[in-house]
Amino acid sequence: MDPKDRPSRATEAFFGRRRGKTMRPQQAAALESGFGIYRLDLTAEPPVDLRTLFEADVSAVRLEIGFGGGEHLLHRATQAPTVGFIGVEPFVNGMAKMMMAVKEKPLANLRVHDDDATRLLDWLQQGSLDGIDLLYPDPWPKKKHWKRRFVSPINLDRFARVLKPGSKFRFASDIDTYVNWTLLHCRAHRAFAWQASEAADWHRSYDGWPGTRYEAKAIREGRRPAYLTFIRT
Repeated sequence: MDPKDRPSRATEAFFGRRRGKTMRPQQAAALESGFGIYRLDLTAEPPVDLRTLFEADVSAVRLEIGFGGGEHLLHRATQAPTVGFIGVEPFVNGMAKMMMAVKEKPLANLRVHDDDATRLLDWLQQGSLDGIDLLYPDPWPKKKHWKRRFVSPINLDRFARVLKPGSKFRFASDIDTYVNWTLLHCRAHRAFAWQASEAADWHRSYDGWPGTRYEAKAIREGRRPAYLTFIRT
């Protein structure tokens, strides 16, 4: 996308935390060395074929926005070595945990971005992704903060631009207001069709779902997760 055509970020600041506890020396070292291998360079021109970003010979490329501690992303990338995965996580401690994991078990089908996901979405070529996962994003539960939620008309436009027709946008959350918010926004967007034939569908986890620590916490606290799937029409 030409820089002059990119949407303004005047109201799109990254609102989440960047740092948590002080990292241990080995975490800092893993982060530095891991970035040298896995970090995307958004100052370079994006490749027309995203598959060339990976050392592995991959047949498709998926994006996970806000991977947290990386449980789901690591599971998916390990189980599907012929799929390329791009993980976004601005929280330094979460990224350090991921880099520690891939230092022990390298993944040739993984790349990462440690900044605002909208910058990556605007960098990508049109129709370059085979799927997007947004799993347990920050719900911003106070009504005055709802405008900070990642699901928004402008970000759905971004998703629609980079997703191939027929690919999937998957959203999981345990917060009812955010689930309803996402349903309303996606159903109002002409590029997305909700895939659910019965009420049980959106409470059934995805095939091969490994679970996450956020999901486990929600269940312990009595909240029922929802799993939504939308097809890029």
